[in-house]
Amino acid sequence: MPISGLDTVASGGSGSLGQSKEALGKDDFLFMLITQLKAQDPLNPMDSTEFTAQLAQFSSLEQLNNVNESLGYLMLYQSSINNSQAVSFIGKTVKASGNSIQLTDGVSDNINIDLAEDACKVTVDIYDSDDNLVKTIESENLDAGEQNINWDGTDNEGNQVTDGLYTFEASATDNNGNQVGVSTFLTARITGITFKNGITYLLAGEREIPIGNIIEVSEG
Repeated sequence: MPISGLDTVASGGSGSLGQSKEALGKDDFLFMLITQLKAQDPLNPMDSTEFTAQLAQFSSLEQLNNVNESLGYLMLYQSSINNSQAVSFIGKTVKASGNSIQLTDGVSDNINIDLAEDACKVTVDIYDSDDNLVKTIESENLDAGEQNINWDGTDNEGNQVTDGLYTFEASATDNNGNQVGVSTFLTARITGITFKNGITYLLAGEREIPIGNIIEVSEG
């Protein structure tokens, strides 16, 4: 039943309800319920149905708080497990979806692609860190499956480009000029790990590989 002055207690009285909150906690809810019981008219007590409903609300609130706390611990535990597992990648070679290549001392990683069908023509465009086109490589008559394409580290004018991280895009067509599906991947030896915004990245040179992109792992 409504109680005169209870709103005043909730908003400005002493105790836990004196604090400014956007939502009531379980202690606040219990305090209000006890206050309501103390203030009820003995000749006109609270309806049992209403009282039972409020107890059910309190029970639900308590259960939700416990569930949220348990989920928080579970997420923390899972994150700890994932971080521990990530350390085991150090020193291993991984195959991961991606389109980055590292140029070191003028020598480039292989450009790795996977063709859905036999391709009459494959075109690979290589870009620098500013997304400027550096080199276009064309290959012919490649079979379906994984293929490695070599880059000599020069641009389209034949000039040696600076060492660093580059990206590439690949497209392919069949004998009839129809597009052939192409996916890209990389292989790299993992030298470390880092964590950003809750995501684990494996380090390989200047590359940061999201752990979720890993396809295969092999020794050394």
